[in-house]
Amino acid sequence: MALTGRAALLAALGSLPVGIWDPGWTGILAVNAPLAVACACDFALAAPVRRLGLTRSGDTSVRLGDTADVTLTITNPTRRPLRAHLRDAWPPSTWLPGTEVAASRHRLTVPAGERRRVTTRLRPTRRGDRQSDRVTIRSYGPLGLLSRQGTHTVPWTVRVLPPFTSRKHLPSKLARLRELDGRTSVLTRGEGTEFDSLREYVPGDDTRSIDWRATARQTTVAVRTWRPERDRHILLVLDTGRTSAGRVGDAPRLDASMDAALLLAALASRAGDRVDLLAYDRRVRALVQGRTAGDVLPSLVNAMATLEPELVETDARSLTATALRSAPRRSLIVLLTTLDAAPVEEGLLPVLSQLTQRHTILLASVADPHIAGMATARGNTESVYEAAAAAQAQAERHRTAEQLRRHGVTVVDATPDDLAPALADAYLALKAAGRL
Repeated sequence: MALTGRAALLAALGSLPVGIWDPGWTGILAVNAPLAVACACDFALAAPVRRLGLTRSGDTSVRLGDTADVTLTITNPTRRPLRAHLRDAWPPSTWLPGTEVAASRHRLTVPAGERRRVTTRLRPTRRGDRQSDRVTIRSYGPLGLLSRQGTHTVPWTVRVLPPFTSRKHLPSKLARLRELDGRTSVLTRGEGTEFDSLREYVPGDDTRSIDWRATARQTTVAVRTWRPERDRHILLVLDTGRTSAGRVGDAPRLDASMDAALLLAALASRAGDRVDLLAYDRRVRALVQGRTAGDVLPSLVNAMATLEPELVETDARSLTATALRSAPRRSLIVLLTTLDAAPVEEGLLPVLSQLTQRHTILLASVADPHIAGMATARGNTESVYEAAAAAQAQAERHRTAEQLRRHGVTVVDATPDDLAPALADAYLALKAAGRL
């Protein structure tokens, strides 16, 4: 039960003549007794809240940055019309800052024995599962003096998926893949290491591609054509330890790594390769295996939606053992981790040989563009010190990357906006070189 502003206003207006003409208990009762009776009648005529039926429907998933509509159906089984204000409560990260009040509050009127729908539009600002909280309804009588108030729990979950902003690069990378596969009209034929077919020799072909046995069986010179390897296994390993929690711009490093992994997965699945995912710090946070080409991207997006950085040091030895179990045959293992000197030298390098002797390793790391800006800063003493610190940090990253390259690791170090296309280019270069 809640007293409305209208009732308070009537009580205040009635107190003025009482104070002027008849101050005392008689005057107070003369004003407040009719108002109390009116409030009691208004309360009795308001539709009861707890007997209402509430159900939900609508979107169950949405990409980060997009909107989701969740519909709430209110059924009024009573004999009184429902005049109500409704608040559909969700976590604060479900809306952009400052828009929660307008998005979550609704006014509605439901005649007796009927139902009405209200739609709450969500625009989440973080990944993960967003679960609805209580639905609070305030039911008013015809006079609007006194209201009934109650809450209902109507469960609903909306999963906020990674935005996959790098998908804009996919058409250009697929065009490059078709060039490698020799399926487009280009000046140079696609190269590869897997035999594709035989065709007649034309001037300008590499003589090393002549198939002499096939030539002996026919009257023309036959040459072999090749295509990039297919049906290779790619294991994406996301480091979800403390280094992935560092923010670069407005998002943690983990988000940039996931975006790059999604672009690579989309490209590799189109190329006929099998893609698996392992997210690890000190234990397995997500594992996706054995998905078909059409199902791999939705599975990865769904698995990544709830991943959050863990503020623990990644156990490189356990990560390596888990990756080896997940990739029993020769594979391309893509490590999306840090290039900071301490975690690499103390954690990854001592166990790296276990991976490189059986697999091809590609390491991708998110670089901070702010450091590059600091390195070029000049003008005062503070800027010079910042530039020196940035140059030292860059030199350490370059030294760490060279150490990894000496162990046979392909290293991609790029800013969040450039990491996804750079990682896709590195994959295509390995495929073109026949190193998968």
